[in-house]
Amino acid sequence: MSIYKFEVKTKQEGFTDITYKINSYIEQSNVKEGICVIYTPHTTAAITINENADPDVVDDLLFALDKIYPQMPEFKHLEGNSPAHLKSSCIGVSETVIIENSKLLLGTWQGIYLCEFDGPRTRKVYLKIIK
Repeated sequence: MSIYKFEVKTKQEGFTDITYKINSYIEQSNVKEGICVIYTPHTTAAITINENADPDVVDDLLFALDKIYPQMPEFKHLEGNSPAHLKSSCIGVSETVIIENSKLLLGTWQGIYLCEFDGPRTRKVYLKIIK
């Protein structure tokens, strides 16, 4: 059982597909069957699984999250990024995925994304690969 860490440099608010990077660490680990926990230790970022075939899907997700969690003058947080904190809490900071044949067991159209809600930033992603 190993923990792997990598960084993602984000340019702005949005979704970055990190599926290929996670699969490369699984291959390095030599784990054929198991689970992979993907975690980001940030309060204004998240990890999610969604469609990676049509880029409009993640654009639509971000658009909807902006509508659900708009900036409001009533927010008290001094940094002014309360919507980013709300989005992170809503989506969540981790996902757990089954490993089969040394690959993530994802649906045909699924990918794993780092969600940036307060960019640009350099974000850490941790993987716990369990046999």
